[in-house]
Amino acid sequence: MGNCIICGADTQGHICQSHEEDVVFEFRGDSPDQLVENRFYRGVVDGYADFGVFIDLSPSVTGLLHRSELDGRLESLDWEPGDTVFVQVKNVRDNGNIDLTSSIRQAEREFRGMLIQDGTEEQLPEDDEGNGSEEVEAGNGRERNGESVAATTSEEESTDEATETDEPAAETADDESVTDAAEPEEASEEDEPEAKAESEPETEAEPESEPEAEDVTRREIGDLSDRVGEEVRIEGEVVSVRQTGGPTVFELRDESGVVDCAAFVEAGVRAYPEIEVGDIVRLDGEVELRHDELQVETEALVALEGEEAEEVERRLADAMTERARPDEATLVAEDDAVAAASEELLDAAEAIRRAVLESRPIVVRHAATADGYVAGVALERAILPMVREEHAESDAEYHYVTRRPLEESVYGMNDATNDVTRMLQDRDRHDEKLPLVVLAGTASTVESEDGLEMLGIYGAQRVVVDAAPADPEIADAAEVLVNPAADGLSTGALASSLASTVTPEVREEIAHLPAVSYWQDTPEAYVDAASEAGFDAEAVTELREAVALEAFYQSYDEKRELVGDLLFGESVEAIAAGAPEDAAESETLAGHIATQFREKMDTEVETAEANFETSETDGIEVAVLDTDSYTHKYDFPPSSLLLDELHRRGDASVTIGVAMDELWVRADADIDLREVAREAASNAPGAGLTAAGLREGRIEFLSGAREEVEIAVVGAVVEQFD
Repeated sequence: MGNCIICGADTQGHICQSHEEDVVFEFRGDSPDQLVENRFYRGVVDGYADFGVFIDLSPSVTGLLHRSELDGRLESLDWEPGDTVFVQVKNVRDNGNIDLTSSIRQAEREFRGMLIQDGTEEQLPEDDEGNGSEEVEAGNGRERNGESVAATTSEEESTDEATETDEPAAETADDESVTDAAEPEEASEEDEPEAKAESEPETEAEPESEPEAEDVTRREIGDLSDRVGEEVRIEGEVVSVRQTGGPTVFELRDESGVVDCAAFVEAGVRAYPEIEVGDIVRLDGEVELRHDELQVETEALVALEGEEAEEVERRLADAMTERARPDEATLVAEDDAVAAASEELLDAAEAIRRAVLESRPIVVRHAATADGYVAGVALERAILPMVREEHAESDAEYHYVTRRPLEESVYGMNDATNDVTRMLQDRDRHDEKLPLVVLAGTASTVESEDGLEMLGIYGAQRVVVDAAPADPEIADAAEVLVNPAADGLSTGALASSLASTVTPEVREEIAHLPAVSYWQDTPEAYVDAASEAGFDAEAVTELREAVALEAFYQSYDEKRELVGDLLFGESVEAIAAGAPEDAAESETLAGHIATQFREKMDTEVETAEANFETSETDGIEVAVLDTDSYTHKYDFPPSSLLLDELHRRGDASVTIGVAMDELWVRADADIDLREVAREAASNAPGAGLTAAGLREGRIEFLSGAREEVEIAVVGAVVEQFD
């Protein structure tokens, strides 16, 4: 029985089950069978193949990181043979082949602990006796394959090194990696009389607690890139603390940015345990560049109190207000409806910018439709540059920005439970702040109230952006509601103007997106904006159809790179540059996928039109389709999108699709779906009729009352025609 190196709980070995994936292992075994699935391991790039990357987990064990397991394309990896990387063992096959998956954490400091797995045995780094032939003693740590593993050294060994190898040790320390942060400066102890050194034990385990004001100049984090190698002082707020197998990493924020600061006591031991997230602190250290990322090697760290803390807090608050709220709303194109919501746009932009500046994760939720994707991607495109500018680490955008499509236009308890579970895990495992949740084209009706309130109970901030009319209850369930409720406005157009208000520099980049979000009756201002950006009507149509198709497949996945290629990649640039029509059709990604969209849609429409049941009620022509019998339920297009297309192409004033326990309504008149459901329910009591999805025109009912419900709904819809 032992104790977990992260939480201290009693456990067999060194890590408890709940923190298994928070630790990275160095593998010294000689057989794939010794590997443990789902563990993270440090490896070395061996070489590339067309289908992936070979990673050496030890000198005699190699695994494959298949290209399908990468977040981006294989060609975009900047790994070179010999580079140290971090991967997760996905599967060990019976034939000994090892399937690996990528790790978003690509530095040892990003894990909360580090262990050595020698065969099937596990040990702490400080228990390692240096059996590896590739180990190189370096000061108080060992360096292997370009990455260091912290290790403790006895008092006798330290004395020997200080007297015999002062110069080599200093040279090696300059080359140590980020995970083997230097110990606090001990020059003052070495200069004391020898008698004192002999009478008092060394106190390596406690870094200096109070910075010396006369030796260090305070610098802003935003200026540190020009201060590499210098001793600096930073004053700011601790926004996160990560314990690794080596140093403790404090993430500090001041009025100009955020930076990681590594403090080392001994391997895996929490430095400055009195310092907590949210503390206002003063830190002295040396600015270093590790793997092209800025980091401050901490020499002294102290929490500020009283007037000193208040002065720093005022400085941060003033800078935050100045940086967070834009001076004015920046619209993608002239639109009176969007302009009328300028104050709400500024409030939403301030909330988003403030979250980035506070190192608060942002989760963007949107419907899995063309309009929803345009809205979500526009916001993502505006947030990412701010995150990259604000955070020194290269993978910050994957930590601080997440886009999660919703299968429906309602933000229900299932979605809220998913989000709350994730954010609480991230808070407990990685000390992350609770996120800002931005909901685009969803969550503006009362059906989403419970989900929004659940987020609020846990303190997650909520911004709702929707062009369709919102229910009054949502104004109280969200901190910010952007809802012009104007006819003929898409959420994609509204969110694009919010995006350009957050980051005005992206306005030209996303100028074509609003036009992509409209299936018909696109406002002239957005047609002109797309045209000026190089996208004619045909190009915009291709993008819309391609995004709609890809939104259907893997609907729960953000598909950041694929959608980025569709809307902003080289294939899109070819159209914008005026490529020949035949070349654009045959060579572009959007053109290729749009062709599939049209083929699948035309096939389904042809089948549906041949099986409509048409009737006339009070002079209103009604077309009803049995979607269970005459559509492919689990293939593209989804019923909602198919009914949209059928109604656009058809002559009937009302088009209804009926499945086993739900139906979709499309009508030429403005229909109050809730009123339709209430009226139909009065004529079909006991059928469980409810307006389940206002944005998609969907009503749910009990399957046993299908025929009764169909008659009642048709009657209720026709009644709403003048």
